Amino acid sequence: MAPAAPPPASLMRRIEILTLCPHHGSDIVETTRRVPAAPIFEQAVAALAHGAQIPTERGLVAVEDLLPGDRVKTVDRGFRTLLWRGATTLVAGVPGQSPEMGRLTRISADALGIARPMHDLVLGPMAHLVRQGAAIERLTGRRAAAIPARDLIDGIGVVELTPPSAVQVFHLGFERHERILANGVEIESYHPGPAQLARLAPEQRGLFLSCFPHLERIEDFGPPTLPRLRLAELDLAA
Repeated sequence: MAPAAPPPASLMRRIEILTLCPHHGSDIVETTRRVPAAPIFEQAVAALAHGAQIPTERGLVAVEDLLPGDRVKTVDRGFRTLLWRGATTLVAGVPGQSPEMGRLTRISADALGIARPMHDLVLGPMAHLVRQGAAIERLTGRRAAAIPARDLIDGIGVVELTPPSAVQVFHLGFERHERILANGVEIESYHPGPAQLARLAPEQRGLFLSCFPHLERIEDFGPPTLPRLRLAELDLAA
């Protein structure tokens, strides 16, 4: 697979990283990187908007208040230690920016079922929700898959937002790919996925890995635990 075409050379994105790094004891290491505004970098930091509520051992915590070392409740593996939190700031209408990187997705309370979400949930442009169903099993042989949240936009319970001012977005990383909850809606934790890694240009591998100080090699992400599908694929298989 050919590497993805890079964005204009002048278009860069600042990402802010908090990591629980074993090389520094249990200290939280804060890092800032300037990276190309390319999908593999943007997908790492643009899933959850400010205010999303994540269940932890100390109760519900807003994503912006989570810190590496916090014990986050997963859907199927109990409480797991948060190792990494990435963040960036989105501004709509930036010249040369992918249009979707200036847009958010809002899911209204109960739009996906009772208490799903518990109250309105605003997601970043790169969020993936976890879905289950017979069509997923037929396509993947797995019981669940990750679907882009944007695919669910219907203009009623799930709508697209263009924020009028800058907004901070986040993503969360663990020892392995996890299923977690945000406002009661199941989402995936960060994992680059084999398709995106295959499209990573060789000259970008070092910069990409430097955004994850808790990892020594890209292979340390491990295998994804969820396949990724588009909603259109499920509709065709239904």
